[in-house]
Amino acid sequence: MQITDVRVRKVAKEGKLKAVVSITIDEEFVVHDIKVIEGEKGLFIAMPSKKALDGEYRDIAHPINSGTRERIQSTILARYQQALEEEPEPMVVDEM
Repeated sequence: MQITDVRVRKVAKEGKLKAVVSITIDEEFVVHDIKVIEGEKGLFIAMPSKKALDGEYRDIAHPINSGTRERIQSTILARYQQALEEEPEPMVVDEM
C-alpha cells in the first residue's frame, strides 16, 4: 500500500483541530476527513468517524494494525508540516 496523494486543508480558527486531510491510496482509493489534532503530547491524527446511536464516535475507516497507522500518521504529519512552511510570510506595513 502506497499513499500516493495527501491534501491538507488547514483550519484557521483557534483550537485543537489543526487541519482536515484527504489521502489517496495506490492512486485508487480516497479517505476523506482525517483530522490533524494538537494533543498534550503533540500532533496526532484521528480517522473519520460518525456518532453512533449510543452517543459514542466510531471510526468509519481505519488501519487494521499499528504499523499501518504509524505510516499513515507520519506521512500526513510530514505533509502538514510542509503545508505550514509553505504559508506566505505575513505582510508588514510600516506606519509613518
